[in-house]
Amino acid sequence: MVEIREVLRAWLDGAGLRTVGERAGVDRKTARRYVQAAEAAGLVRDAGPGAVTDELVGAVVAAVRPSRPNGHGPAWEALAGHEEQIRAWVTGTGTGKAGRALNLVKVHELLSRQGCQVPYRTLHRFATERCGYRVKTTTVRVADGEPGVECQIDFAYMGTIKDAHTGKDRKVHALIFTAVYSRHMFVWLTYTQTLAAVIAGCEMAWAFFGGVFKVLIPDNMKPVVTAAEPVNPRFSTGWLDYAAHAGFATDAARVRTPLDKPRVERVVQYVRGNFFAGETFADLEDAQVRAVFWCQEKAGMRVHGTTQAHPAEVFAAEEASELLPAPANYDVPLFKDAKVHRDHHIEVGKALYSVPGDYIGSQVDVRADSELVKIYHRGQLIKTHPRMRPGTRSTDASDLPEHKSAYALRDITKLIGLCAGHGENIGIYAERILDDPLPWTRMRAVYRLIGLVRQYGSSAVEAACSKALDLDVIAVGKIDSMLAKAVENTPTLMPIAAAAGTSRFARDPAEYSNHAARTAAAGHPASTGTALASTGTGGNASQGTSLANVGTTVASTRTGLATAGTMLVSAGTAEADSSGTAGELGIGAGPAYGRGVQLHLVFSHSEQTHNLQEEQR
Repeated sequence: MVEIREVLRAWLDGAGLRTVGERAGVDRKTARRYVQAAEAAGLVRDAGPGAVTDELVGAVVAAVRPSRPNGHGPAWEALAGHEEQIRAWVTGTGTGKAGRALNLVKVHELLSRQGCQVPYRTLHRFATERCGYRVKTTTVRVADGEPGVECQIDFAYMGTIKDAHTGKDRKVHALIFTAVYSRHMFVWLTYTQTLAAVIAGCEMAWAFFGGVFKVLIPDNMKPVVTAAEPVNPRFSTGWLDYAAHAGFATDAARVRTPLDKPRVERVVQYVRGNFFAGETFADLEDAQVRAVFWCQEKAGMRVHGTTQAHPAEVFAAEEASELLPAPANYDVPLFKDAKVHRDHHIEVGKALYSVPGDYIGSQVDVRADSELVKIYHRGQLIKTHPRMRPGTRSTDASDLPEHKSAYALRDITKLIGLCAGHGENIGIYAERILDDPLPWTRMRAVYRLIGLVRQYGSSAVEAACSKALDLDVIAVGKIDSMLAKAVENTPTLMPIAAAAGTSRFARDPAEYSNHAARTAAAGHPASTGTALASTGTGGNASQGTSLANVGTTVASTRTGLATAGTMLVSAGTAEADSSGTAGELGIGAGPAYGRGVQLHLVFSHSEQTHNLQEEQR
């Protein structure tokens, strides 16, 4: 319309068609077409400039660009006959098993092979409008809401920065906070995208803004959202715990729906291109300091394209006073599920913590911050421990079985007290056993002593320990032997004084001198034995002779001395006294053995007859 109006105004001024076309910026032939259409509508050259009315211009437009019945030309009509085929190609339903959509260049080529020659631009409009190719949906602008209410956050990859610890380049991500109302922003740089990193970024953002927004709108970042869902997404336990601490609500965006948080999506390219690109940072800390300055002085003081105002000024004037107060420092906890193992412990952060034995095999929920480890079972707090460094453990003796806690914790005092509870002497005996530079190496012996208490009873073990302590015998094996033989109550046999009477089995010292004399006269054993026998009294002498004969028989049957050579038998006198002293029978081996051997058999006077009968059998 503007071109037609300018062409007609210049033509009415008397200019030629070439000049008219140059002044209007159109071709000379186009100018001629406009003039001819105006003349057909009744315009004459001598009419003044007032003759160019809207009605005249409309008539010229209708003449040079006639309307089509359906708004399209013959090329569009040619494509209409191939609509189903084009739709199958651009959607991938007509490309075989692979099911891959074809691009329009390939579709244009395939149509040409079938004899459908149309301009590519017409094919593009046809495929977009009729065949579902790159369908573009319409959108609407959402109101910014009230000041201090919404803040949209998003992670974005920035580039690499050299790590000060390793000296290697590492990928850096920016957690960007954008206030919806004022468009004021904060950038937090981090190497990781963990829950701890997100919470650290939030803490720095609240310090930067001077308060907390009432609603945070994140994307579906894993530290925040564990199960994405358009209406009711499931948030991580750690994020919910922090949200309760800071006092904000969370309204996560839908999956692959950037329009749910357009304010922060749009500034990602701005942060990457205006702040990070082309800059050299010493380390991550240096980059963070410069990011805070850039947010406050550069991005905050720019004229925003939509609001046409400085975001930092709008925030200070209208939003800062509406924020929630900044919370106290948050001790980022560790949340996890753990199984109670057979050793009554769970593992949290490479450290062990005890749990009562009733929960062995159960799954428990754990919240561990830098100070405390809290253990929950079905929502109930069942145990609290101080936080331990990796490789150590915290064990409560009450969580272990009573009979095993002292051993597990190497509690010597408790073990002695346990023994003393069964008896005073048992406790003293256990204390004597544990009297060692390394007492825990002797604990098994004490547990064996406790086992004897369970087997034989406290009174029997108490008596055995008392008797062993009297003899200063510290060995649990001896206690076990005493109890097995039931001699713990037998009176202890103490050594008899020299002035007391001679025992039944004790020898007179004179016998040792007689034995020496017999050894000296070993060259004539027969005569010596005869002499000794003749010196005895009547009954005793004959008894000694009988013992000598029996000795000869025993020697020949048991040791085979008779077959080896001459057997020398010497019979000692059987001296009887008032208490029934023993006789002695000596049997000496002959030279067949190459060395002298003497066998001394001692018989009590009262048992001689029985023993002789046994030997004869």
